[in-house]
Amino acid sequence: MMVKICGITNSEDALAAIAGGAAALGFNFYPGSPRYIDPEAAASIIDRLPAGIWKVGVFVNESPDRITDIAARARLDVAQLHQAGRAVRLSNLRIWQAAQVHAGFRLADIDQLDVEAVLLDTPSGAAHGGTGRAFDWTKAAGPTTMKIILAGGLDAGNVREAIAAVHPWGVDACSRIESSPGRKDHAKMAQFLKEATT
Repeated sequence: MMVKICGITNSEDALAAIAGGAAALGFNFYPGSPRYIDPEAAASIIDRLPAGIWKVGVFVNESPDRITDIAARARLDVAQLHQAGRAVRLSNLRIWQAAQVHAGFRLADIDQLDVEAVLLDTPSGAAHGGTGRAFDWTKAAGPTTMKIILAGGLDAGNVREAIAAVHPWGVDACSRIESSPGRKDHAKMAQFLKEATT
């Protein structure tokens, strides 16, 4: 199970996440997010990370040039895109596309996306994630050719149930394992990682 801890803003949280078994860390470059981090601050954290950890940049309606620039400055591996109705082509970056699971969502709709994986999240309007609310996991269950990353309201208390319901490629947690926006509760995070990886 690929486990991503999102909304990283400091080295202490990043290293604690890795120690608990996280395979990927998310850095939010959306200025409207309470977990926003500037590229230079992200780069200073990333410089301290061990090899093999995936560094994921979260982008909302950004231009390809802006994404490429930030990815180079922060030394990212993956761009997680929250793009409204437009595809983005990027060279030298893996792409994870975010999709909101609303009432009319159909799993078949994501099968034709030209991306490495799709992150399924709870509809959140202008917040673009981080609400701490789960969606109806039955909408994400079923056959698909796409790698699914399950997000939205996951914590130690429900991640095993979510995995059993969807059988995703990965899971992603953020707000439900925080003490305040952008600051992780290390006990909650460690318990989430244990439940997700064992």
